[in-house]
Amino acid sequence: MVKAGIIGCGGIAQNRHIPEYAANPDAEIAGYCDWNRDRAKEMAAKYGGRVYESVDELLSDPTINAVSVCVANTQHAEITIRALKAGKHVLCEKPMAVSIGECEAMVQAAEESGKMLMIGQNQRMMKEHQRARALIREGAIGKVLTFRTAFGHQGPEHWSVMKNRTWFFDKAQAAMGAVADLGVHKTDLIQFLLDDYISEVTAVITTLDKKDPEGLPIGVDDNAVCVYRMRSGAIGTMTASWTYYGAAEENYTVIYGTEGVLHIYDRPDYTLYIQKPDGERIYYEMEKKLRPEVLSGSGVIDEFVSALTQNRESCISGKDVMMAMKAVFAGVESSRTGQTVRVL
Repeated sequence: MVKAGIIGCGGIAQNRHIPEYAANPDAEIAGYCDWNRDRAKEMAAKYGGRVYESVDELLSDPTINAVSVCVANTQHAEITIRALKAGKHVLCEKPMAVSIGECEAMVQAAEESGKMLMIGQNQRMMKEHQRARALIREGAIGKVLTFRTAFGHQGPEHWSVMKNRTWFFDKAQAAMGAVADLGVHKTDLIQFLLDDYISEVTAVITTLDKKDPEGLPIGVDDNAVCVYRMRSGAIGTMTASWTYYGAAEENYTVIYGTEGVLHIYDRPDYTLYIQKPDGERIYYEMEKKLRPEVLSGSGVIDEFVSALTQNRESCISGKDVMMAMKAVFAGVESSRTGQTVRVL
């Protein structure tokens, strides 16, 4: 049985981690810790478990063997490393951390402690993406040449528990904006789909429209456009945006090969299909598209619990996700310098 502690009880914990642990028969929520004690109490009353006064108190409880780290970005590394050193397995929300040094320290702490470090890159768990990866590996569209992938919505203030005063807009807590919130998903995903790594990045990461409650531009980016070159030579674009002011989000990927085009989530009626050079379309019946208002059932908690109970490595390990973070940080550096940056 996985006995989990929840560190941070904001929107992502309330909508994904907590209800998914509660729905998993091999998991039990032991307790909660949040700077807003009332928020932790509310979760305890709804799902069971105790409220801890501090992170240290939660980590010192020997009955807890795993934790979900659902705090602001700049706290990910510190709390994750403390938890690993305390002998807990860790599921950390994305982005993994706010510097490559922090990411490396997290991976090292996991290796030294012998505990699992998993990152919540939930798009790998979606059945369409897993099927698409298999199709590409089978050669269904030939050699991959180019791609485009995008993730955009109206901004985190529309779903965060703090609304317009969300920590996502505060550079001191978030460090990065849309590129870390949404772009890291698609960056990790394209590497997963192509079974390849990004080798260089040319990017523009900027703030175009979002304002803080005082009417000033937010301290982090609200848009990012990156050109990625893969080690295989394939090239493509990754777009992340908090300024898609429509009713629904965009969350799609299109991959162009020498023998066809693979479409994932770019039309409402079919979530996965291939268009061949002769005009033939091959449709794949998959699950309904993940809508922004349907946040539970991501598969991340189930994977975390399954990996622990089966004593196996997670398919979303910190070591692997660190490769996506390297590309994100390369994009930030490219945007700052106006130069193409190699991913080392």
